Amino acid sequence: MHTISAISSNSQEEVNARKRDLRKHAFKIRIRNLTLQILLAIVIFGSWEFLADQQIIDKFFFSSPSAIFLHIVNWFTEGTSQGPLYIHFIVTFEETILSFIIGVTLGVFGGYILGRNELLSVVLGPYIQMLNALPRVVLAPIFILWLGLGMPSKIALGVTLTFFIVFFNAFQGVREVDKNLVNNARLLGANNRQLARHVIVPSALTWILSSLHSSFGFALVGAVVGEFIGSTKGLGFLISQAQGAFDTAGVFAGMVLLSITALAANWAVHKLEKRFIAWRYVRQ
Repeated sequence: MHTISAISSNSQEEVNARKRDLRKHAFKIRIRNLTLQILLAIVIFGSWEFLADQQIIDKFFFSSPSAIFLHIVNWFTEGTSQGPLYIHFIVTFEETILSFIIGVTLGVFGGYILGRNELLSVVLGPYIQMLNALPRVVLAPIFILWLGLGMPSKIALGVTLTFFIVFFNAFQGVREVDKNLVNNARLLGANNRQLARHVIVPSALTWILSSLHSSFGFALVGAVVGEFIGSTKGLGFLISQAQGAFDTAGVFAGMVLLSITALAANWAVHKLEKRFIAWRYVRQ
């Protein structure tokens, strides 16, 4: 008994030591990657600043990182010429979130329905392909004419950009579900609802979640493009106003704020992905 206990204790210690080594290795990799990313940013922005200071590039057309930074600080501290910055940020964020939620919901639902129904897939497939081939950004003026300059037109454009990305991933994920797994679940007495909840949706979840990284970015693009073409508030509206005033630093400042928002959203989606498909990260 003492021998078995000693062997078990040693095995557990080896497992714990192995886990500590893996965590240390993963931490070192993250530090290395972060260091390289920071160094690359320093090289890019440092070169940009140097070229602008030496007048090798024209600041009127390219601005400079320091001028862009000061412009953002000025927006935060003193507000913009069109009102406080937070109002424009909230408007764009609300449009993006609503576009994302509606587009993802419709995309998952439509992808599941057509993925499970062969007849609907055959009948509606060509029309979906045709709509997907349209350059949806050109729909922005039409949505503005239909829905006005407010938030609904921006949400509609964001939904059209988001829907197809999620739809095709959900459709393919449902189609890729193991047929043997589905048949075994049916043999065990699973009904359609149980089959969807316990077999099909979990199997397609990897496909669906992988589409969220790019779909949020497209929802943001839809909101900003709509604001750029016609609106009274939003980050896209600020960029449009800066462009009209030949304010290059203002244009880049708006782009920086949009980029930070997209990176934060991508981080949140990554955490969500790890939460729902943790088994994939454990297996790796």
